Amino acid sequence: MATAPRPRTSTREPEEIARRLTAWLGHRLPGAKAVNVTVPESNGMSSETLLFDIEHPQPPVRACALRLAADPSAYTIFPVYDMPKQYRTMRLAAERTGLPVPRVLWLEQDAGPLGAPFFVMERVAGRVPPDVMPYTYEGNWLHAATDTQRAELEDASLSLLARLHDGVPAAEADFLALPGEGSPLRRHVEAQRAYYAWVVDGLPRSPLIESAFERLESLWPRDEGDAVLNWGDARIGNIIYDGFAPAAVLDWEMAALAPREVDLGWTIYLHRFFQDLTETFGQPGLPGFLRRDRVEARYAELTGHTPRDMDFHTLYAALRHAVVMLRVAYRQVHFGEAAVPADPDTLILHHDSLRAMVQGSYWDGLR
Repeated sequence: MATAPRPRTSTREPEEIARRLTAWLGHRLPGAKAVNVTVPESNGMSSETLLFDIEHPQPPVRACALRLAADPSAYTIFPVYDMPKQYRTMRLAAERTGLPVPRVLWLEQDAGPLGAPFFVMERVAGRVPPDVMPYTYEGNWLHAATDTQRAELEDASLSLLARLHDGVPAAEADFLALPGEGSPLRRHVEAQRAYYAWVVDGLPRSPLIESAFERLESLWPRDEGDAVLNWGDARIGNIIYDGFAPAAVLDWEMAALAPREVDLGWTIYLHRFFQDLTETFGQPGLPGFLRRDRVEARYAELTGHTPRDMDFHTLYAALRHAVVMLRVAYRQVHFGEAAVPADPDTLILHHDSLRAMVQGSYWDGLR
C-alpha cells in the first residue's frame, strides 16, 4: 500500500479547465475572474474538485470549490453523476438541519462550459482525516491527537449523522427515492446489484461479491425501519474539521432514501476498512476509535432509535465498498496500471474481511 502508485484520477487538463472556468464565471458574475485555480492532490476518482478564488469587487464569497461530474471518457467509477440532485440535497440538508453543509452558489447543468455539469460552493477552511495514507497510520493529525480529542471528534461526527436523519422530513427528500419496486432497502440493494452488473460487464465476475449478496438475503431484516435521508458516503474522511469540530460536510453523490442503518453501517465499516488495512501492515492503528458497540450506543442516545440488524448493514457496507473497489481496479486495468489476476477477488483489498463477514466470523471479539 505504501508503494503502490495512486490510480489516475482525471484525463482533463487543469490549465484548460481553468481557462474555461474563468469564461463561465464572467457570465454568471459580470466582471468576475477565477484566480488561483488548483486541482487538489487528494482529488477523487468520481466527481472532480477544483479550488479557486473569485476576484470581484463584491463577490458572494471569495474562496470557492467546484464539483465537476466525472469525465465520461475516463472510465468513470459510477455510471451516472446527477449534479442537480447533489446540489438539491445539499441545500435541503443545510436548510432543514443546520448542519455545516457548504453554501452552494451556482448549478450549471449544461456540459458545454467545462465538458460536464457542475456546481460551485463555498470553500471551507480546515483539515480532513486523510485517506492516503489513511488516518489510522502514524504521521497525521488525527493519529497524533489524544484519546480525548478523538472522542470529541467521534461524538461530534455521530451527532451530525443523527441530526441529518432526524431533521429532514422523508417527504421532502422523496426525489432521492431509488427506482424500482419494494421497500426503500430492497430498492437500495437492487441498485447495488445493478451497479455490480455494470462493473463486471464483459469482465471477470467476483464470486466473493456474489456470495455476499446471497448472504444478505439470509440476514434480511424482519423490520427494515423507516427510510430517512441518507448521506450515502457517511464517513469522517468526508468532513472538514476546525480543530476537532465539524466545519463542513462533503460528498453527497451517494445520497438516497434508506433506513438509518445503511448510513450507520457505512460509517462503522469504512473505519474498519482502514483499521484492518493498517493492522495488515504491522501497525496498531486506532483500535479504540469508532468502535461498533460505542457508535451504536451513542447513536441510540442521540436519536432514541436503537440500531438494528447491524450484522446485515455492516456486511452490506463492506459489499458496497467491494464493488467500488473492483471498479477502481478495473479502471486501473483500463489505463494499463494493473493486470487482471487469475482470482478477481484479490482485486478487492478487503477480500479477507468481506469473506469473514459472509462466513459470520468477522465481528468476533471486535465489537
